Amino acid sequence: MSLATISSDPSKSKNPTPQQIAFFAAGVSSVFVGLFCLVLALFGEMPIWAGALCALITLVVGYVVFLQYLKRYIYRKIKLVYKTIHQHKLTPEEKSNSVNVREDIIEQVEEDVSTWIQEQNLQIAELKRFDEYRQRFLGDISHELKTPIFNVQGYLETLLDGALEDEKVRRRYIEKAAKNVERLNTIVEDLESISRLENGKEILDMQVFGILDLVNEVFDELEMKAQQKGIQLQIKPGATTNFPVLADRENIRQVLINLVNNSIKYGKEKGTSKVAFYDMDKNVLIEVADDGIGIREDHMPRIFERFYRIDKSRSRQAGGSGLGLSIVKHIIEAHEQTINVRSSAELGSTFGFTLAKAK
Repeated sequence: MSLATISSDPSKSKNPTPQQIAFFAAGVSSVFVGLFCLVLALFGEMPIWAGALCALITLVVGYVVFLQYLKRYIYRKIKLVYKTIHQHKLTPEEKSNSVNVREDIIEQVEEDVSTWIQEQNLQIAELKRFDEYRQRFLGDISHELKTPIFNVQGYLETLLDGALEDEKVRRRYIEKAAKNVERLNTIVEDLESISRLENGKEILDMQVFGILDLVNEVFDELEMKAQQKGIQLQIKPGATTNFPVLADRENIRQVLINLVNNSIKYGKEKGTSKVAFYDMDKNVLIEVADDGIGIREDHMPRIFERFYRIDKSRSRQAGGSGLGLSIVKHIIEAHEQTINVRSSAELGSTFGFTLAKAK
């Protein structure tokens, strides 16, 4: 805000304006001069008209002098305040405009300082939140990387200590080491994907395709995994329209694989994973639901965070990088769409996201 454009309603001001202060001070001075001249007139030392003229001149000159002094004094003080609370330098025009003497400057400065304090408090709270997130993220990623690295190190050291000569042990340990290296590679690749999405470097290949066709492809890919737990993959009856959508097919394929895969991982044995489609005028709502362990309410706000695991031991046994839902969220947001989740413990979870319908 420019010092010259401070504005307020004078009728509602709690403080006098510089113009009012100057007029009051000049008025007091002219009264004293007038009284002095009146005394001189009573003793015949000065005509009354001359005394009145002196009082008038005192009022005018005093007003101008006091006003100029107040303008300079207030400008210097307010300039120091605005130098503190503003991050931009004053332009030559702002410097030359001084202050508006007809407005309640003090009240406006108080409001500006109060607003600045609130903004600073919000920034501090935001910085604290980001710092807590950064510390948590660094702790999570170090823990996620440490586990497979420690495992690989243990297998290799065991082989070097003599197990290398045993063909059966050698093959088993090399396979385990390779599995952990694969997990490390998955974590790194997922982190790179999130980084590209966050930085806007992921170029979406927007195309029109049938969402039901894509879901059936994902079902075919994950069918064997679902059969191992006796889980049936289904399209919800009555919500099977093959809506044409406009999106990046491979990215949405990744979203569906993550969500359907999770519904298999955390679904109950011999349960059901269902996908449904709903018309939302310009968008299509796609829902992936399971009847598994569900998510407790206290976990819900954080399930899309990187490396956040509801049941850490069970999640790691099921595999994955811990970044799946975070990637899903970033992909959907890159499409300028939304994703949400409804869940209750032991009743299952439903993840829903929207996509734009093709025109």
